[in-house]
Amino acid sequence: MSKAPRADKQPAHPADRHDLIRVHGARENNLKDVSIEIPKRRLTVFTGVSGSGKSSLVFDTIAAESQRLINETYSAFVQGFMPTLSRPEVDVLDGLTTAIIVDQQRMGADPRSTVGTATDANAMLRILFSRLGKPHIGPPSAYAFNVPSVSARGAITVERGDKKAVRATFNRTGGMCPNCEGRGTVSDIDLTQLYDDSKSLDEGALTIPGYTPGGWNYRLYSESGLVDPAKPIRKYTKKELHAFLHHEPTRMKIAGINMTYEGLIPRIQKSFLAKDKEGMQSHIRAFVDRAVTFTTCPECDGTRLSEGARSSKIKRISIADACAMQISDLAAWVRALKEPSVAPLLTALQLTLDSFVEIGLGYLSLDRPAGTLSGGEAQRVKMIRHLGSSLTDVTYVFDEPTVGLHPHDIQRMNELLLQLRDKGNTVLVVEHKPETIAIADHVVDLGPGAGTAGGTVCFEGTVDGLRKAGTVTGRHFDDRASVKDTVREPDGTLQIRGATTHNLRNVDVDIPLGVLTVITGVAGSGKSSLVHGSLPPGADVVSIDQSPIRGSRRSNPATYTGLLEPIRKAFAKANGVKPALFSANSEGACPTCNGAGVIYTDLGIMAGVTSTCEDCEGKRFQASVLEYLLGGRDISEVLAMSVTEAVEFFGSGEASTPAAQRILARLADVGLGYLSLGQPLTTLSGGERQRLKLATNMAEKGGVYILDEPTTGLHLADVEQLLGLLDRLVDSGKSVIVVEHHQAVMAHADWIIDLGPGAGHDGGTIVFEGTPAELVAARSTLTGEHLAAYVGA
Repeated sequence: MSKAPRADKQPAHPADRHDLIRVHGARENNLKDVSIEIPKRRLTVFTGVSGSGKSSLVFDTIAAESQRLINETYSAFVQGFMPTLSRPEVDVLDGLTTAIIVDQQRMGADPRSTVGTATDANAMLRILFSRLGKPHIGPPSAYAFNVPSVSARGAITVERGDKKAVRATFNRTGGMCPNCEGRGTVSDIDLTQLYDDSKSLDEGALTIPGYTPGGWNYRLYSESGLVDPAKPIRKYTKKELHAFLHHEPTRMKIAGINMTYEGLIPRIQKSFLAKDKEGMQSHIRAFVDRAVTFTTCPECDGTRLSEGARSSKIKRISIADACAMQISDLAAWVRALKEPSVAPLLTALQLTLDSFVEIGLGYLSLDRPAGTLSGGEAQRVKMIRHLGSSLTDVTYVFDEPTVGLHPHDIQRMNELLLQLRDKGNTVLVVEHKPETIAIADHVVDLGPGAGTAGGTVCFEGTVDGLRKAGTVTGRHFDDRASVKDTVREPDGTLQIRGATTHNLRNVDVDIPLGVLTVITGVAGSGKSSLVHGSLPPGADVVSIDQSPIRGSRRSNPATYTGLLEPIRKAFAKANGVKPALFSANSEGACPTCNGAGVIYTDLGIMAGVTSTCEDCEGKRFQASVLEYLLGGRDISEVLAMSVTEAVEFFGSGEASTPAAQRILARLADVGLGYLSLGQPLTTLSGGERQRLKLATNMAEKGGVYILDEPTTGLHLADVEQLLGLLDRLVDSGKSVIVVEHHQAVMAHADWIIDLGPGAGHDGGTIVFEGTPAELVAARSTLTGEHLAAYVGA
């Protein structure tokens, strides 16, 4: 075959010039007119102290604009179902490609969402069993625990010559367990928590949140005419009690309005129990904890599947058994299946399961509820979808992908990031761990400080250049903590006996009290199961994790920590008015935006628009309230202060408020000095949320503090401050237990408990107990090897 002659030097094609993402004049949040150029098809790591502006640049500017531009290509109807994205504060954004954000937001709280349904693995297994399962029970939907079986009869008329009517039956075979409706658990309601049977409805018998006398939920029963509202509930006849508790949904006129009446129990089940408990507001969750007990469904034994779906098997394994297997074992089982008729399906399923193992999640099972995954696990599950993708020239944006990873697992994560880059993608990573910064092609270091002291680019270039740059990150890049020469002596023990939660294998361990104890081990080795699921009842424990803080978009650090209360009282006392005036949720709220600071405009089928309230200019308060001053500042100016500014403001002079000063000092102590008092809680990272909880809980009386990876989101320079805080907690008489992978924290510990040796069923045992120096000297575990390398022993 002949080839056309090729000129040695061809002119560059105009399309090849677009090899940079250019950002000019970015001013989102605390960014100060930032202009940078990011190379495409390379791995770029963004680093800097917490609050320096990394997320503002990567997520709120680059990724947000990319997603906004893509959303604009859809029809107005489709845009109506998409989240609203406003244009970021930036002059020019050039060279953007499609951005895929792989963040640490926990996965949906739907009770039927599992690791298998969140990826393609469950769908492929269902097809596999519908083809090979014996006995054959139906199509893939027959193996789906979220598809109910339906049977219907009807008549359709078909004209074919003399024949005119043909009777037809509709059947759909689903795999949902009819008893628990695919949830795996059934609920039992304690009626004494729903109402006081010694009272009548007129006397306010109902004790359910949202069922206040006079409200529509209450009037539905008191004015239905089916029960006597003046009679105590304990004196109801059987017929009245059935109508009150179990009546089927019926349309009727109540108080002149057409409404659907149904018994109290089915109504509670639909409104409270159909949602995941973790997604509820705190007072609703407290009610559910009090009134409802959840037990494993006796019919499906917690598998969520119908009897038919469980009876169909491949090589004596049902789909329920397959989903309950550890994924690494399931991958081996699938690999052993040799069936030419489904060969492409087996190959695709094998690739997906191998990706789980490759990414360090081989210890999970496909039936694990998605809501129980940690932020780091959820992020890695989302990565599974992209590893086998055929898309190239995509921008992948990662938020600290090493969160929750043992040093042993970080190397695997690094390889996956490089794999994505080598497929021709642009990979942007916000990261603090030096092991991941070291593999970057390009580094952008933001700072120099946090909040208003940050927002500028301190360095752009290679990793070697960063080391010599003299920035905060450059100076601390090669920092290594040393193992302590002397450790504290414990003053007691917290005994755990026969722990079998999840993968723990009958573990007996004595956790020393009065010292800093670090519990470590590879991801999935059983650390959280040990400290959160196995502590003896009655232990005086304050547990502080990274779960989302419940609250509305009005919630902020000032409201969450209780700081707003002394501030409002100080303003009220100084001006001789009511404290309620200084709350944006009460009398002082701007009447136009109801204290939200923004107006939400619904544009029908198009995406709604959020605009700053013109009356209060986003300050959230009435103009008359802003005339009241404390120390020369109004309430909106105080809420705009950072914690560091507020410490100074409330520390002395006319505004001196000791109660506020105590809370602010705790916030500064945990490294949140850069947060503004009025910043919405929804904008905080997982690490910031945990440190906010720590600051709030430091005032509690608990003797034992359990922290779950407190170094998440912390810059190398801030870890030192955290260690100082942990030392102060221990020296004040507290016992501190930290679940942690960061080697600086391990080296600083008084006692280390190492779990392993592997993850899932390969873990669950104590492989080392002792001081960090003994662990380094022994080098008997994976943790010991990495810690020895870290401290240079």
